[in-house]
Amino acid sequence: MRAWFSILILLIIAPQWAGPERLGLLDPTATISATRVPLDPADPRRVRVGRLTYLGGVELTSKDPVFGGFSAMSLQGDRFTLLSDGGGVVRFRLDARGRISEQQIGELPAGPATGWEKRDRDSESMIVDPVTGERIVGLERVNEIWRYDAGFTRAIRHSAPKAMRRWDENGGPEAMVRLADGRTIVFAESTRPKHKPGRQALSFAGDPTRAPARGFRFTYLPPAHHDPSDAALLPDGRILVLNRRFDAPFDFSATLTIIDPRAIRPGAIVRGQEIATIDTPLTRDNFEGLVVAREGRATVLWLVSDDNQFFLERTLLLKFRLEPPTR
Repeated sequence: MRAWFSILILLIIAPQWAGPERLGLLDPTATISATRVPLDPADPRRVRVGRLTYLGGVELTSKDPVFGGFSAMSLQGDRFTLLSDGGGVVRFRLDARGRISEQQIGELPAGPATGWEKRDRDSESMIVDPVTGERIVGLERVNEIWRYDAGFTRAIRHSAPKAMRRWDENGGPEAMVRLADGRTIVFAESTRPKHKPGRQALSFAGDPTRAPARGFRFTYLPPAHHDPSDAALLPDGRILVLNRRFDAPFDFSATLTIIDPRAIRPGAIVRGQEIATIDTPLTRDNFEGLVVAREGRATVLWLVSDDNQFFLERTLLLKFRLEPPTR
C-alpha cells in the first residue's frame, strides 16, 4: 500500500509534459470517400477556365482526423500517391466514375530528427525518378531533400543543400520538377532574393541528394500576390507552375503559369506565362499539388488541395485538359 500511495503522490505532484505535441499518424485502416464536385457550383455546365477544360473532380474525405494536408502528388496510370505535410502517404486508384479502390495508407519510413514533431516530416514537394521509380521529396522547415525507394519503405539518402540553408523556415522547397535533361528545379515558397522581387529558385545539375552543390541560383517571378506551390513537366519540355494566393479573411485562388526552361540561367529572373486562374465563383481551395499526364494525344493535369486539417477547407482532387493557345 505504501508503494502504491507513493506512486499516486508522484503522479499528482510531478509536472506535466510540456514539450511539443506528438505528430498525428494516419490510421492505416481508415476508409477514403470521394464525392463529385462541379467546376462552378452555380453553373454545372461550365467547364472552361482559361486554357483549361474541366474533366471532373472529387472531394476526398475520411473519418480519420489526421487525413488531409496533402502538399505533393504523383500519378502512375490511374494510381495516385498523395504526400501530406506531416509525412503521411496515401495511395489509391480512382476510376472514371470517381470511385476509389485499392487504397493504402502509411507514413514516410524515415526523415530528419525523430519524427515526433510535424516539422520533422513537413514534406511539400515530390518527383519520381522515371528510371527507378524512386521518390525525391522536398522537406520544408529543415530545408532538406530526401530520396526514398518507390514504395516508401526505406530512405536511400538525403542532403541539406547549402544554397537552401537560409531559406525561410516555413517557405522552403515547396515546388520541385525534374527536366527532360535530368536537371532538378526547386522553387522556394516565400524566400525572396536580397533586394529583388520574386522567389529564390535553384537548378541542380542532377539529383540534389547525390550532388547538392552542383547547380546555380535564379529567381522566379510568380503572379502578383501568389507563391509557387508545385510544378510539373509538360510533354513539350516546358514547366507548368502552380501558384497559390491567399486572400483575407479566408479564401484561396490559384494561377497556372508556363516557363520555358531555356530561360533558366544563372542569375536569371524568370517569369511564366499565365494560362488560367481558378478563382471566384469556381470550386477552389488551397491547391498545393500538381501532376501532368498524357491520355492519348491530350495533356491532362490534376490538382490536389491541402486542407490544413481545418474544417473550413477541403481536400479537392480536380482534373483538367490543357488546351492549345488561341491564335
